[in-house]
Amino acid sequence: MNCAFVGAGAVAEKYAASLAGSSLELTAVCDLDADRAERLAAANGAVPYTDLDELLANEATPLVVNLTSHGAHAPVTKQCLTADRHVFSEKPLALDAEAAESLVSTAEHRGLALGCAPINHRCDAQRHAQSLLGDGRLGPIRLGYAHAHVGRVTEWHDDPGAFLDVGPLYDGAVYPLTLLVSWFGRIERVRTADALDAWPDRESRSPKRPAHVEATVELAAGPVVRLTASLYAPHRSREFNSLELHGDDGSLYLADSGALAAEADTVSVGGAKRAYVAAPHPFPPCERPYLDGPERLAVAVERGKRPTAGGRRAAHVVAVCNAVEAAVSDGPIPVENSGVALRTPSPPPVRPAEHADGSEPTAAIRLPPIGFGCSRYRDGEYVDRRESIATALDAGYRLFDSAELYGNEQRIGELLDAPGTPDRDGLFLVSKVWNTNHTHVAEACAGTRDALGVDALDCYMLHWPKAWAYQGPLQNLAAKPPAEQEALTFPTDSDGDPETVDAPLTETWRRMERLHDRGLARTLGVCNVTLDQLETLLSSARVPPAVVQVESHPYRPRSELVRACHERGIRVMAHSPLSAPELLDELAGVAERHGVSPAAVVLAWNVERGVVPIPSSIDPDHIVGNLAAARLRLTDADRERIASLEDPESERYP
Repeated sequence: MNCAFVGAGAVAEKYAASLAGSSLELTAVCDLDADRAERLAAANGAVPYTDLDELLANEATPLVVNLTSHGAHAPVTKQCLTADRHVFSEKPLALDAEAAESLVSTAEHRGLALGCAPINHRCDAQRHAQSLLGDGRLGPIRLGYAHAHVGRVTEWHDDPGAFLDVGPLYDGAVYPLTLLVSWFGRIERVRTADALDAWPDRESRSPKRPAHVEATVELAAGPVVRLTASLYAPHRSREFNSLELHGDDGSLYLADSGALAAEADTVSVGGAKRAYVAAPHPFPPCERPYLDGPERLAVAVERGKRPTAGGRRAAHVVAVCNAVEAAVSDGPIPVENSGVALRTPSPPPVRPAEHADGSEPTAAIRLPPIGFGCSRYRDGEYVDRRESIATALDAGYRLFDSAELYGNEQRIGELLDAPGTPDRDGLFLVSKVWNTNHTHVAEACAGTRDALGVDALDCYMLHWPKAWAYQGPLQNLAAKPPAEQEALTFPTDSDGDPETVDAPLTETWRRMERLHDRGLARTLGVCNVTLDQLETLLSSARVPPAVVQVESHPYRPRSELVRACHERGIRVMAHSPLSAPELLDELAGVAERHGVSPAAVVLAWNVERGVVPIPSSIDPDHIVGNLAAARLRLTDADRERIASLEDPESERYP
């Protein structure tokens, strides 16, 4: 779609930076400064103008991007709407709530689209924070703190005049306010507010509105948020553009509410009685360009839609800023509704894993890119995993791999039942029936479900294809002495070999299918199988496995098995992805080039090929780093180095 820029200053340069890769074509530029208009127009093959009326009369471009100074936004947008042009405006939409509402009404009356910056609610860190708010992990949100420290614009901005004219509310506070309205709906009232004319005496130019504003706003959905917006607090103060929300069962901290791209530590979560832990967005970084807002609006128009939701949200934010200013002197001020509905934060859809070529597994179930292994076995010793699993929940893991053998499902169940656990629908719980229970899968599944405190498992798997002699129920093994655990789980015959029984894999699978029929397992899976064993199982299965879990790492990538599974719509999980001896040392060079750990390289390699790794760790830093590995993008040289390690016969593979 053709578009015109009105305003050719520094912000316009940022919007124009991504024109080459967008669906928009800049055909005209208007600015009161002829040199600026000509410079930006020449760089993009557009026609320059210094008069907006002339541009609107001569150019048929359907979309105008309003990039003028703060105070000019409303009149320029009105002029363009009156000329029947769709408009995307930089923030704020206006400086007056009545004017902002009039713009929305004009757009709707004339059947035009109206959007407004900021687009932060669509960016990675903010969407990830929204998903963590929406999965029930934090409980009801009752209190929050928002900071918008624009900073001393005379020290860092080439043209600070517009900022000094409007003050910190309309330039900075719009970021956290936009998120709050996007996540929870309308702000109902300003409970209290105060302002300071704090400004250095040495400055020759000073703000025309209060330089520092503090207010307490109450959302109709319940949360009460203290907002601080400042031109006096330095641009790089500790709290720059942060938003912190507190619920009954935990807290969330978003370091930069306006970030266009998520760093691994942009979002943190604090569980009940636990310190904050980074909750990295488990997908490769996706930085939103400034042009994303106008481009989305254009796509909607081309599809026959005329959206004004962005304009209506922006009008409500303006109304909030007006109410804060009024409350500074007049006490509590109600905020006009502006047509913004109540909302409940909900997690965005989980993105399906992709193969290295960008394709999706055919008809595969959707899983998080990285899961968390709950095994108690660490270097041959048993360890308590309660704290590490709690840390994983805080960090944002939502796929947890357990097993009857691990003996700690009772403890996991207690953790999942405690306040501050995500809603059940937000978790993907996996467990596995042990070798001794192939003929007693119903009993084993009942024990696991009872221990975990769930009605059904998301995936119930056979731990190994071979069956051993039944030793009775394997419940709460972690509470038993190690010798008793070993006797119950690894029965031996008179020669000291595993005591096997005649229980063919196909017959065991039929027992598994009956659990699926009863709704006790939403999907079924099988672990540690060869391709031949899998094909035998598939040839007779009425309910085919949805997941295959095998040990997979660069020494033994299991490429043929992985490919066969993906062709059949079966997801693959990689257990023990980091356990092969010397593997991490082999990849130290690749890791150093990316500034990450060797473990991150291995995990990213698995994610890239559509395999879900399930690393296990008891170290909080490793837990966070492992999840953040999904963000890493490997190069062709990295892939070649990793591929060179394949050697299934190597002694490095135990």
